[in-house]
Amino acid sequence: MPRYIALLRAINVGGHTVKMDVLRQHFEALGLTQVETFINSGNVIFTARAGRAGSLEKKIEAQLLAALGYDVTTCLRTPAELAAVAAYQAFAAPPREGGQYVAFVQAPLGPDVLARLAPFQTEQDQFAVHGREVYWWRDTGFSDSPLSGSGKFEKLLSVPATVRNITTVRKLAAKYPA
Repeated sequence: MPRYIALLRAINVGGHTVKMDVLRQHFEALGLTQVETFINSGNVIFTARAGRAGSLEKKIEAQLLAALGYDVTTCLRTPAELAAVAAYQAFAAPPREGGQYVAFVQAPLGPDVLARLAPFQTEQDQFAVHGREVYWWRDTGFSDSPLSGSGKFEKLLSVPATVRNITTVRKLAAKYPA
C-alpha cells in the first residue's frame, strides 16, 4: 500500500486548534492506516489502498471540513516526492541569514506564477517555482514579509497553499524515507 505525507493548511494556526490524536482519528475514519502525525502543524503520514492522490486529497478535505467546520487544503506527497522537494536546490547561494520556506500546492504551477511573484523579488525575498512547490527565501523571517498573512501570497499563486520551513520538510523526508 502506498505511503503518503499529507501537508495540511490551517491546522494549529489562525485560531484553528486541532489535537493530533483527533486529527489521526479523522484520517483513520477514512480507512487510512498506519496514521502518524509529525509536529503540531498539520503533517500526517499514512498508508492507503492504491488510488489517485488527487481523489484522496478531496476525500480528506471533505472529511476535515465536516469534522472541523472549515476548509483544510490538503497536499499529498509520497516519501520520494518529499525527498525530492527537500533535496531541491532552489537558490544558488541563499545568504546566511533568514530562512527558506516551501509552499505546497495540489497541481503544478505555470510560469505565470513566477511572473506574478517577480514584482515582490527583493534582497529580502527570493522565489523559485518547481513543479507543485514554490520555494521562498526570506532573510528576515516569514511572518515579517508583506506577503505573509492576509492571504496575499496565495492570491498571487491563484491557488490554496500550505507553507513549511525547509527544516521541517527535511526532517519529514529523513524520518519517512522513500
